Amino acid sequence: MGDIFVILELIGKRLLRGFVTLWIISLFIFFSVELLPGDLAQNILGQAATPESVAALREKLGLDRPGYVRYWEWATGVFSGDLGVAVTSGRPVSDLILVRIGNTFFLAAVAAAIAVPLALMLGILTALMRNTVFDRMANALTLSSISVPEFFIAYILIFVLGISAGWFPTVSDVTENMTFGERVYEIILPALTLTMVVTAHMMRMARASLVNLLSRPYIEMSRLKGAGNARMILVHALPNAAAPIASVVALNLAYLVTGVVVVEVVFVYPGLGQLLVDSVAKRDLPVVQASCLFFAATYILLNLAADVITIVSDPRLLHPR
Repeated sequence: MGDIFVILELIGKRLLRGFVTLWIISLFIFFSVELLPGDLAQNILGQAATPESVAALREKLGLDRPGYVRYWEWATGVFSGDLGVAVTSGRPVSDLILVRIGNTFFLAAVAAAIAVPLALMLGILTALMRNTVFDRMANALTLSSISVPEFFIAYILIFVLGISAGWFPTVSDVTENMTFGERVYEIILPALTLTMVVTAHMMRMARASLVNLLSRPYIEMSRLKGAGNARMILVHALPNAAAPIASVVALNLAYLVTGVVVVEVVFVYPGLGQLLVDSVAKRDLPVVQASCLFFAATYILLNLAADVITIVSDPRLLHPR
């Protein structure tokens, strides 16, 4: 029972810090958008608009009021679930975002379902076969995938698997009427792009953690007792390496959700990242602010999960002296 209260207290403190961080980020998002050059009402109506019509639209959008007043109204609305109304379409921002969030989460989930098992398998194999040709090749490939930008990987996959081979569509046009299999087929290329990026980070962390543990005395003792490689890794080494591996997996899952903007734009995927880019181009500030706040909240929550997993998995951190 004592550990449960310690964990709950830990989660409560992390949630409080995350809320404060999110509040600071909301200030930065709102006032950064406010500092953008140009007049929003003038941009919406065009250069031919009369001063009277521009003034009327500014009053309708609340742009004639002080920034701190508009921030308070926006922040209280977000807290109550009201994200405002989109300037370009007149629809509630929450309706626009909810549809796109589902698509973004689906893409991230498919990429994670491929990347996490693949990274753990490669991490275990490279740890067992360290300093071999396979280990060197795997490290070279992962370093290359980390160094190359996502959009370049995406264009290579489009050219090789989409245009040359013709196996997969180069534009991920998903709709609500598609079956699960059809949706997966449409997003194979963006999912593979994300997989190649995040697998490298997770594999290298898994390898480093396992290599460090394989030199410990209790692993040597298990070898002397005749334990096979599979038992030595799965029973003795992997549970003790769970904390750093779980932490880097959670951080990469955060990237899968928040770092999809470039990938969604390349594949014209109707996710939240594509909505954010389109809204920036149209100067639809309520949608831009809500999208940025969602990405920030997701990243904070998954970082919090990584922090809690790391501390709970290590008794030395759970009960510091």
